[in-house]
Amino acid sequence: MRRTSAEARIKRQDFGLIVGIVGFGAILGPVLMLLGLQRLSSLSTALLLNLEAPFTMLIAVSAMGEQFGRREALASGAILIGGIFITLGPGQLRGDLVGILEVAAACLCWGVDNNLTQRISLRNPVAVASVKTSAAGILVTGLAFWTGGVMPHSMNLLSALLVGALCYGVSIVLDLFALRKLGAAREAAYFATAPFVGAVASVAVLGEMPRAGELIGATLMATGVVLLFTERHSHVHVHDEPVHEHLHYHDEHHQHAHEGAVPEPHSHAHEHPALAHEHRHFPDEHHRHDH
Repeated sequence: MRRTSAEARIKRQDFGLIVGIVGFGAILGPVLMLLGLQRLSSLSTALLLNLEAPFTMLIAVSAMGEQFGRREALASGAILIGGIFITLGPGQLRGDLVGILEVAAACLCWGVDNNLTQRISLRNPVAVASVKTSAAGILVTGLAFWTGGVMPHSMNLLSALLVGALCYGVSIVLDLFALRKLGAAREAAYFATAPFVGAVASVAVLGEMPRAGELIGATLMATGVVLLFTERHSHVHVHDEPVHEHLHYHDEHHQHAHEGAVPEPHSHAHEHPALAHEHRHFPDEHHRHDH
């Protein structure tokens, strides 16, 4: 709602990334998942949706230059396996090959979306989320009406808007901040704890008692999160001299002069001086280097 923001604005050169993010993450992904749901049970679909995290990690490490050590790989594996234990519950586990491929393809689309979004995470997260959700909402709503959909009842519509505002609006903004700070691979590991959060909420809100599988999954996820939180990736590394624009303070990575006083933090195009030092870091835009 604010008229101005200190965050970097979306630029014309970001258009290609925006198209990819909307196309893969907000159109192809949801449509493929809905097609898969027509052929699979809800339980089968829930299990297959755990593929989004490993797809995101695989793309981030193999194509985007992020690094994953043994500790991070072990932690991420524990979280992913824990998610399967929590998701796996009583129900009819059924489906066919086409449905499985459709849901797996949806997860691959979201893996691409996560990595493309990480590349634009230095821009204003609220603006990026607004563009992504608005474009997706208009296009997918048009697709729904074109395929025979009808406007839902007013209360259902209000409920959907509330869920969307929180689970897609606020969630995407917070996820963009996480992608900016952590990189796509680690963001995917933390984001994979969603089934654990849902299981805890079902106990607190619905009074459902956890099953043995959920307890095992929760233990694995908690172990993985602790391993990630206590990770200390630190070594001597060299910064190149990139020129880019993003919100920043005048810290050790941002030593440059201004004409007159400027607020902290602020955003403008700036060049980083070549710098070699050692500190704890994640594979964000300033720390993509070989090991």
